[in-house]
Amino acid sequence: MQNTLSNSWALAKASASVLNRDRALLLFPLLSGIASIGVILSFVFPLWFFVGPDSAFAENTTWHLVFAFFYYLVQYFVVFYFNAALVGAALVHLGGGRPTLRDGLLIASDHAVPILGYAAISATVGVILNSIARKSGILGKLFGGSLGIGWSLATFLVVPVLVTRSVGPMEAVYESAALLKKSWGEQVTGKVGMGLVFGLAGALLALLSVGFVAGISALDPLSLIPTYVVIALAWILFALVTSSIQGIYQAAVYRYAMTGEGGVGFETISLGEVVQGGGGLRR
Repeated sequence: MQNTLSNSWALAKASASVLNRDRALLLFPLLSGIASIGVILSFVFPLWFFVGPDSAFAENTTWHLVFAFFYYLVQYFVVFYFNAALVGAALVHLGGGRPTLRDGLLIASDHAVPILGYAAISATVGVILNSIARKSGILGKLFGGSLGIGWSLATFLVVPVLVTRSVGPMEAVYESAALLKKSWGEQVTGKVGMGLVFGLAGALLALLSVGFVAGISALDPLSLIPTYVVIALAWILFALVTSSIQGIYQAAVYRYAMTGEGGVGFETISLGEVVQGGGGLRR
C-alpha cells in the first residue's frame, strides 16, 4: 500500500510538472465540464417538461434504453472529444513541442468521426452494464462491475490510439487491449494508485472545506456566501487539475508503450521500474 502510494505520487508529480509548464492544458477539462453540463440540461429539461409520470415513456423499457443510449452517446462524445484534445496536446508536449488550445482542439476535430464511433461503442456497453446492474441481484451487480473494470482497463489507451493513428474505433479498441499486455502494470498502478492519491487529497479538501465553513459561520455568518463561492472554486480547480494530470499520465503511458520513454517531464522516471516497485527514480 505504502509502495503503491509512493510510486503513484512520483507519477502524479511528474504529470503535475508537465501541467505546471503548460497550464493551458487545464482548459480542456474545463471546456469538457461546461459542455457536459450542457448535455445534461439538454436531456433533463425535455424529460422534465414533456414526459410526465403517466406517459407511455415512463412505463416503456425500450424507450428507456433508447433514451439512455442517446444520452450516453452524446455525453461520451463530449468527454472523449475533449479528452482527445487534452491527450493530443499532452503528446505534443511530451515530444518537446509547445501545444496551444487550438492545437489540441484541431487534433480532436481531425479525429471526430472515429471518436463518435468509439462513443457509440461505449454507449452500447454503458447501456448493457446499466441494464445488468438494474435488473440483477448482488451477483449480477458484481459481475457487471467486474466487466466495467475490465472494459475500463482494456480501453484505457483508445483515445491516444485514435489521435495518433488513422484507425477506426473498433481497431483502436483492439490495439488498446493489445497495448494492455505491454503496459498493464503502468495502467493498473496509475488508475488505482492515482485514485488513492487523489482520493486522499479530496478527503483532505473536504475536511478543510467543512472546517472552513464551520469557522466562518461561528465568526461571521454573513460571510458564508463568499465562503461557499471560494470552496466551490477550490473544488472546480481540484477537478480540473486531477483530470488534466490523469490525461497527461494517459499520454505518457501510451508514449511509453510505443517508444519505451515517457517523454518530456518524465525523464527522471522509468514507468517500468515504478510498476516493479522500485520507486521509479533513475539513479
